[in-house]
Amino acid sequence: MELTIAGTYLPHQDPADSRAFYEGVLGFEVRNDVEYAGMHWITVGPKGQPGIAIVLYPPEADPGVTEEERRVIAEMMAKGTYASLNLATPDLDGLFERLAGKGVEVVQEPTDQPYGVRDCAVRDPAGNLLRIQERP
Repeated sequence: MELTIAGTYLPHQDPADSRAFYEGVLGFEVRNDVEYAGMHWITVGPKGQPGIAIVLYPPEADPGVTEEERRVIAEMMAKGTYASLNLATPDLDGLFERLAGKGVEVVQEPTDQPYGVRDCAVRDPAGNLLRIQERP
C-alpha cells in the first residue's frame, strides 16, 4: 500500500497577511484562493512540489467548534502554540538571513540540536510556528 501526504491545514486570521507571507516571503505558489460565507481559504505549496498543499483556513469555519473553543484557539494562535509546520532547506543560514531581513518574527536562530538536526524557528503572521531544518 502506498500512502503519501497530500496536504495539511494551518489556521490564519488575515488572508492578505497570510498570502503575502507564504507567497511573497517564503516563495510558495498560490494554488487556490476561495472566499465563502465571509471566510477565506488559501491553498499554497512549494514550487516544484505540486503534490504538497498547505491550506490556510479560518479556524472559525468548523461548525462544531464552540464559542469557548474559538476563544481558546485565538489565544493559542496569539501565543504561537496552536499549529506548526516543519520545512526543510539546503541553505538554512541563507534562508534565515533572508527571512530575518524581511522582518519575520524569529523564535530561534539556526541551532545545532542535540538530536542531530540543525534548524531555526519563525512564526507566520497568524502565530503558527515554522521550524525549518537544514536538509543535508
